[in-house]
Amino acid sequence: MSRRKVTPDELALWNQVAKTADKLGAGRKETFLNDQPKKLSPKNFQIKEPFQIGMGASSSSLRNDVLPQVQDRVAQQPINMDKKTHQRLKSGKLKPEARIDLHGMTLAQAHPRLTRFIMSAHSEGKRLVLVITGKGKNTDNGGPIPVRDGVLRHAVPQWLGQAPLSSLVLQITQAHNRHGGGGAYYVYLRRTR
Repeated sequence: MSRRKVTPDELALWNQVAKTADKLGAGRKETFLNDQPKKLSPKNFQIKEPFQIGMGASSSSLRNDVLPQVQDRVAQQPINMDKKTHQRLKSGKLKPEARIDLHGMTLAQAHPRLTRFIMSAHSEGKRLVLVITGKGKNTDNGGPIPVRDGVLRHAVPQWLGQAPLSSLVLQITQAHNRHGGGGAYYVYLRRTR
């Protein structure tokens, strides 16, 4: 559909109608169809003070985090195992049959090693393994996107809840202080059939 030009008769009729219309506000200026907007020159724009990103932001150390802490999320998972065994596990009375230490690894290095470790421990008939992630470093550099402390500590429970490991894992619990505390997880595996 093409637009046609407005004829002078139509323009005169429009301007006549526009003059008879009620104004919306008392301070509004009348505008007509052929009025040209004022051209703004660069002289009209003046910077009063130099501006830097984050200049007016408060330097509060409060961090907003949408997800609850990892230990809270792990603790809120339903108990899928015997309650008596779970209590012994949480109190550190059960001894892990195998352990893996993921300290200093990147996510790309740690994920396949964890998968291989859990699958081999399950095939060997082990029930309780210890996964040491470490507590992580505070790597937040004050940027606009928050960075979590302990990337592996947050990623390991997610990996254990996804295929192929989710079918092998019965329960994930934060380790007792004698086995690493907040920087380690007990992983209780299902029985081999």
